[in-house]
Amino acid sequence: MKNHIKVERAKKNITQAKLAELAGVSRQTINAIELGKYVPSTSLALTLAKIFGCKVEDIFEI
Repeated sequence: MKNHIKVERAKKNITQAKLAELAGVSRQTINAIELGKYVPSTSLALTLAKIFGCKVEDIFEI
């Protein structure tokens, strides 16, 4: 699964650690998602979309 989390983080100027804190996960989880090594749960994907103020489809693509 391809994602645009790194791009969205850059737009908001937040670190992996800050995003992890906001989403309630570890920084390692955010890193793994960005690298495509981990597919987030639906709940986490929705949380990330809410943090970035966009739709899940804007962040993740199959």
